[in-house]
Parts: sequence; structure tokens; C-alpha cells
Amino acid sequence: MVKRDRIVNEFMELARIDSLSKNERQIADLLLHKLEEMGYVAREDDAGVEIGGNAGNVLCLVKGDENIPSVLLTAHMDTVAPGIGKKPVLENGIFKSEGSTVLGGDDAAGIVSILELLRVLKEDGIKHGDIRIVFTVGEECGLLGSKAIDYSKINAVYGIGLDGAGAVGNVTVKGPSQNTIDIEVTGRAAHAGVEPEKGISAIQMAAYAISMMKLGRIDGETTANIGIINGGLATNIICERVNLRAEARSRDEIKLDLQTKHMKECFEQAAFKFGGSIEFMARKEYPAFSIDEGDQLIAILKNAAENAGINLILKATGGGSDINIMNGKGIKCVDLSVGMSAVHSVEEKISVADMVRSAEFLVEIIKAMK
Repeated sequence: MVKRDRIVNEFMELARIDSLSKNERQIADLLLHKLEEMGYVAREDDAGVEIGGNAGNVLCLVKGDENIPSVLLTAHMDTVAPGIGKKPVLENGIFKSEGSTVLGGDDAAGIVSILELLRVLKEDGIKHGDIRIVFTVGEECGLLGSKAIDYSKINAVYGIGLDGAGAVGNVTVKGPSQNTIDIEVTGRAAHAGVEPEKGISAIQMAAYAISMMKLGRIDGETTANIGIINGGLATNIICERVNLRAEARSRDEIKLDLQTKHMKECFEQAAFKFGGSIEFMARKEYPAFSIDEGDQLIAILKNAAENAGINLILKATGGGSDINIMNGKGIKCVDLSVGMSAVHSVEEKISVADMVRSAEFLVEIIKAMK
């Protein structure tokens, strides 16, 4: 059975480790050691080299009954800043940080759920299919670790991510695709006080384009944002060049393409109006995914939730995670909440009770896979 004290101690151990994106070496080494202590063969891939980090993804195969569907379980090892010198504090059954850093429950709590599951499977002799463990690097800085995995070596029918916020029982079954967009707006420099008529302001062009643009919440599935603007040298120089970085997201790929096209057209119209030029480059960061409510994976989750006494809530999200990549690679994945709240902030917290419930739910999911 799931053991509360073991979860508390392991979470405290993992949350203390500094593991900012691309600097996961210490936690990767610890997880390799923990998996090997359990009797499993764990390995590290070359993702660290590929992404410029100091550690790769930690992978482990837990062999099982070949007549039971195989499942991938995943959580990420990295945390966001401020994340150096984390000191988790346990008060009244709630883990929080001491106030100057994030807690690191995102995603140490997911890792703990998976490790607790592996121990319970052994201790209770629970029958299961092959379980593929994937602890990723660089999730917080662009899903870099999951993008670097060799999926030809990951044979899994289903995937379960342990990286969701909110109440245990919340399951993300729909997520958006995202385009990252880089725009360079070029005008013509001139002296702003002596001969401004000879200049073409890239700042004015960019502002005009943005003023025409649909941004923020476009509809129930689609969002867009201009996030970064850089340009200009001095107040007495008509700005010749501005660089912008933007994004568009949608759970509908057609809507994403239309929003991206709309943003490009706004910049093109501005360039035409003022006599400048633009370069517009959009790249797909990750694909959308959608798991139908009638899918067998959802039936497994419903059965497991009932057995665990958990209220199952299927939801859509506007954010991206490793499971976007894994769904795009043909592994049917959902993301489970582990009870985190106020993630990516110094107010981040998670209750011990929720971590216990998360592990219990995961155990029941594995039992329900037949």
C-alpha cells in the first residue's frame, strides 16, 4: 500500500535539489540510483548533449505481463527560477517553500508518485504490463527533453503524465498546438530632429501592426500574444529595426494556422503602408492533442478513479507539456493533476494528502489496465 511517511521523506529529499532547466545533473544521478536500488536497469540518454544541458532524460523499463497493455509514465526533473537553494517547509500537512524560491513540487511531486507506485507494485505483488519510466530534462524551457527522446525505443500503448495542477482527479485530455513567431520589422534610419521625413520608423510600423491584431483570448480554443519587443538606439534616431517574438496557440490546428496568417498579414499591411519591410517566421513548438471521452484510456481512468474514491474531471488546457510531444509521437497520453497549486511562483504549495491520493490513483490506474 501507499506509505505516507515514505512520500513525505522522498518529496523533501527531491525538492531540496537545485534542478533548473539544463542543470538537472544532481537529480538525474539520484533517480538513476533510486531506480537501480529497486532492482531496475535505468539509463540516461543523450538529450543533455543535444540541448546543451548537463544531464539527459532518465529512462527505465519495468518488465511486466505481455498480455497487459504497456504504459509510459512521465514527469520532468527541471524546475523554474527562482529555484536555487530551495528549502521545502512542511506545516500542517502542506508543503510550501520558505518564501524566496519556488517549492519545486512542479514536478518533484510527479516523480514521487511514480517512485511510490514502483515500490507498491513490488511490495504488493500487483500484476502489470510493461511500464516505461521517462523522467525528462528541459521541460520548463521548451519541452526540450521530450523532443530529444528516441521514440523508436519507447514501446507504449498509453501514456500518463504526472505534471498537472489542481485537485487530484483532474485529467488533461485536450491541449493546444503552439507556434512561436519571430518578426523583424525594418524601416530606415534618419536624424529624428533634423530630417525625420527621411526616416521610416520600425517602431511605428510594429505599433500599427499590433493595433490591428487580434490578441489575447481569440475564442475558446485559441490565444495569441506579443511577448517581446526589442528595438531602437537613441531618441534622436528614427528606429530602423525592431525585433518581436510572439506566439499563437489553439487546440484546433486550422484555427492556429488562421491566427498565424492573420498576424503575418497585419505586419505586411503595416510594411506596405509605411514603406518598410518585414520578415515573419513561425515554427511549430508542439502539436495539439485530444483524447476522446469514449477512448479505452478514459474508461481505464474512470474505473481507477471509482476504485480510488476520486472524482474524475476531464479538462482541456491552454498550456503545453511533455505529453503534447508524446501524443504527437503516437503514444496516447493524458496528464494527471498531482495537487500542485500556485506553480511557477514562490507561493507554490502541495498537500501531503494530495500526494498520497495521487500515488493511490496511479496504483489503481495500473491495476485497471487489463
